[in-house]
Amino acid sequence: MMRLAILADLHANLAATLAVHADVQRRGISEVWVLGDLVGKGPRPKEVVEWTQAHASRVIQGNWDARVAGATNRPQDLWPRSRLTPGQLSYLGALPYGIEEQFSGAWWRFVHASSRGLFHRLYPHSSLAEQLDAFLPNSQYGLAQHADALVYADVHEALMLDVEGRPLINCGSVGNPLDSTLPCYLILEFDPHSPAHSATFVRLTYDRDEELGAAEASGMPFTREYMAELLTGAYQKRRARTGE
Repeated sequence: MMRLAILADLHANLAATLAVHADVQRRGISEVWVLGDLVGKGPRPKEVVEWTQAHASRVIQGNWDARVAGATNRPQDLWPRSRLTPGQLSYLGALPYGIEEQFSGAWWRFVHASSRGLFHRLYPHSSLAEQLDAFLPNSQYGLAQHADALVYADVHEALMLDVEGRPLINCGSVGNPLDSTLPCYLILEFDPHSPAHSATFVRLTYDRDEELGAAEASGMPFTREYMAELLTGAYQKRRARTGE
């Protein structure tokens, strides 16, 4: 069996990332793929980028990675940008858009947000037409195949749907889950001798208090919103405040 650990939306949460890494190692999985958003929101972007460069086999770009690398200049982009080295910023900016690989006789596509752009969201409640569109080729982003299965991230909610016979899977978020307070990642298993595959979601506890302490000590913008999301699993809208 070929096994992949699919991680995404680490969001500079080092404590959650290390907990997931330990679980992946315990299961003996050597292939770790990261579907973007290494940085943004959390207090330790440098350390999470270093971890990803050391341990991930394949990495694609998320919308926060693009923003922090230079696409936008919001306060929440500038702070992590100032913590990263020029080399790390170049690494984030040069990450590929997606991955297309054939497993068990089917073409699997891996993207961060959707097949239409880094800032185009594919929601669980998106229309059938939008969901079907996600499997089509898009030469603008180097997506050449008619995908038989799609794995994505971005919305921070673990999801598994059947779209007219095609698996549509969201791997959930490691560092900033918004459907729970527990980090989530995905394990895909492929049998090289048959068309079979399996998909398993894994949730686990981590040292959240250590992560909250790192956030409090960081001086980053929107600390309160980040901490509230870790504590509640509910999205906190970020609005710039004077002096923050």
